[in-house]
Amino acid sequence: MVISGEIFVVKVTNKVVVHAEQPRNEPWLPFTNLDLLVPPFDVGSFFCYKKPSNGTFHEMLITLKASLSRALALYYPLAGEILWNAAVGENQIRCNNRGIDFIEAVADVELKELNLYNPDESIEGKLVPKKLHGVLAIQVTELKCGGIVIGCMFDHRAADGYSANMFLSSWADIARSETPSMLPSFQRSLLNPRSPTTYSSSINDVFALFETPTKPNDDKDEDKNDGDHHVLVNRVFCVEGEQLNRLQLLASDGGKRRSKLEAFTSFLWKIVAVSMEESGEHNKMCNVALAVDGRGRLSEGDGEEKQKLMASHFGNVLSMPSGLKRSQELKEMSLSSIATKVHEFVQTAVTKDHFLDIIDWVEERRSLPLVAIAFASQETSVMVSSGTRFHIMDKMDFGWGKVVFGSCHVPSDRKDSYVMTLPSPTNNNDWVVYMHLPMKHMTYIESHAGHMFKPLTSDYLEI
Repeated sequence: MVISGEIFVVKVTNKVVVHAEQPRNEPWLPFTNLDLLVPPFDVGSFFCYKKPSNGTFHEMLITLKASLSRALALYYPLAGEILWNAAVGENQIRCNNRGIDFIEAVADVELKELNLYNPDESIEGKLVPKKLHGVLAIQVTELKCGGIVIGCMFDHRAADGYSANMFLSSWADIARSETPSMLPSFQRSLLNPRSPTTYSSSINDVFALFETPTKPNDDKDEDKNDGDHHVLVNRVFCVEGEQLNRLQLLASDGGKRRSKLEAFTSFLWKIVAVSMEESGEHNKMCNVALAVDGRGRLSEGDGEEKQKLMASHFGNVLSMPSGLKRSQELKEMSLSSIATKVHEFVQTAVTKDHFLDIIDWVEERRSLPLVAIAFASQETSVMVSSGTRFHIMDKMDFGWGKVVFGSCHVPSDRKDSYVMTLPSPTNNNDWVVYMHLPMKHMTYIESHAGHMFKPLTSDYLEI
């Protein structure tokens, strides 16, 4: 099999299925109420390495597959499948040790030649696999220079970014013959609903019933006339620490200090709104959502043991509070005013009670398709998530050195707008920002905020 692209060709040399070394005798793993808030889509990640100083690619593959098998003994649901469990009437993870599709490949391109700024050209369909079966697929590719790229694709219903990072870190630890720093917990009772269920009506401002969108014919004609402007594209940028500091100062005007993530989200919200205005979408609604992890919050006040179990919980533990305003209003607002709005909606989702309320709210709707309210309508919506806390540059060492560059990757057919902030591999003060946005917004951002969003280059990555 050969995957052809404009710049280079990837040749698949082998496909195997890697099974857990010691399968668990636990046939079904149910989804928690928080898992049920995640739509059935995939999310990927990839990690680039320079040529190892010793060992052949064949030897590395042997190490990777053997250590993956041992890692799957700990993370056994990843070796299963998501199937309908007729006994309970819902989808669950069938822990049948079906195994993970493991693809081996070579590419006629050097690491420094990869256009990482444009993953649609360099990553999509080439260095990150499509997941055709199971919960996870992995591809390991040797580049012409001897560098290596490890690409993964997860079913998001089984794992959020925190959980995926936990698994990959453990796999890397095992590959280096070390004990994983954290063992996963699949104790579903930690996220059981209360009896009786109770929740605040504010949950209706965060999540909603998903309904299949319908578009009037005139909207379809408008999209057709706009050509590729509504097509979503992937780009990766570097944002310098100096620019982040400046944003934070502007967003903190009035003596109320905002976080860098709040400031960044505010700037992104505003510039997307301005892009809408400039492209003729006058005074339309514009959403921005910010992912909030609930692991630490759900264990507040419950003792050290509960804190450890929640910190190691494998699954989805996210809330997605959002803000909604008209594009014209956002265009006219100061950055500090927008940051105040971002801070206010984020604060509604940072308490233990908020996550307990979500669990109870879902319990009464388990049989229904649910979604973050920012994506429940056809309005323009952007999800922002922070990966700066994952420390992927340090943890993803499989025995041949640290990552030169690592990033998430959203498949090109995903229709939701998604932005993730990531740590820079070369400067602790900088961010790398991954964006999956409509072409018209991406073009506007690049032409009007080029001082902020600089295309990621091999020179910046020092490769």
